[in-house]
Amino acid sequence: MGIRHKRRHARAAVTTLLCATLAGPALSADTPPTKPSDDPVYRERLDVYVSDYSKFVYTPMAQVPGAPDWTPLPSAPKSAISQAALEKATAYARRMNSTALIVWHKGKVALEWYGEGVTRTTPLVSKSLSKPLAAIAVGRAIALGRIASLDQPIADFIPELAGTQKGRIKVRHLLDMRSGMQHQSFSPDPESPLNLGFLSPEHTRHIIASYPMIAEPGTLYSYANAPADLVGEVITRATGRNYAEFVDTEVLRPLGAMGGEFWLNRPGGEAHSGCCMMLPAETFARLGVLLLHDGTWEETRLLPEGYVAQMRAGTPQNPHFGLGVWIGAPYAERRPFGAPDQPGPRVLHSEPYLDPDLFLFDGNADQIVDIAPGHDLVVLRMGGNPPRPTEENPEEWDNSYLVNTLIRGMKSPE
Repeated sequence: MGIRHKRRHARAAVTTLLCATLAGPALSADTPPTKPSDDPVYRERLDVYVSDYSKFVYTPMAQVPGAPDWTPLPSAPKSAISQAALEKATAYARRMNSTALIVWHKGKVALEWYGEGVTRTTPLVSKSLSKPLAAIAVGRAIALGRIASLDQPIADFIPELAGTQKGRIKVRHLLDMRSGMQHQSFSPDPESPLNLGFLSPEHTRHIIASYPMIAEPGTLYSYANAPADLVGEVITRATGRNYAEFVDTEVLRPLGAMGGEFWLNRPGGEAHSGCCMMLPAETFARLGVLLLHDGTWEETRLLPEGYVAQMRAGTPQNPHFGLGVWIGAPYAERRPFGAPDQPGPRVLHSEPYLDPDLFLFDGNADQIVDIAPGHDLVVLRMGGNPPRPTEENPEEWDNSYLVNTLIRGMKSPE
């Protein structure tokens, strides 16, 4: 799960998309080597991250323009979902500190609501909604013949890992969180490879060289940002194109979607693929519609046939997680993000999903994109952390509420 983030009020200047890294000053023979943790940019990031990560600023950012001829998704003047259900969904979104709610049903937008200061063109921080986008990017690279299959070992793309346990990780393991890398956790230690693999201006190099392996790939579910961020490096090496540029030209533009900004580890460096890009809510809604339609958009196939079915399939280690997406069944009242034996939040589902085939994007702060194939329905909610339940107001975020309310409000059988 991406680290929590409040919208920053002052943005750093946007960097251009460059594949080359910035050269550092030459070191003389008498210059003692410095530790990676001595990097002042890294230490500044770490200080904020460990003290108050709500103030963390994702910078530098690379601009991705998106479709040059963007037009809004078509809307329905009259929806097959009752007005009462739409109003209940909107009221719930308001109570839960949301900034965006989009309901797409049977080819049209039935509801589009935004909180104060937000419009359909406002880029919103994605948190772990970035992870299913990374899975879509892999599918696109497979369709283009740049990646042979989900079962290709990553050492084929990162040859410095050849002959190592990490090199045996398959592409699918980066997406289904069975890489064998260490679980996501918190450490204030500046020497921790967990911090270096997320906050360093050379985070990708640290993931490759020093991020710990705790299990053989494919044998353990271990949710973390590191494997998700390694997807971007695989895409870059497989295609010869910067990850942000690849996503822009091969995913966003074919969807007619708006662009935004991707977080880079340094100016001209690598884009983070597992967290924290900023895109408008409507762009994420389009990604949901793409998967609802089995990887096609307006009769153009962008993902290989059957790829979405693989995305929706759980694993023996976690039946609720597929390739970057969560799976609604089997029912779990409290479903964790991390491994079952790891500490962390457990999101509430007050009842089973009314669509047994439902799958979803799910990121920190309960940002969701529900995809309900049996009802031709996509429901998006983005925003800040919902209010915590108290004695006076025990209501808490319920992952099943919005989509089930809307399904119950459909006026005719689906």
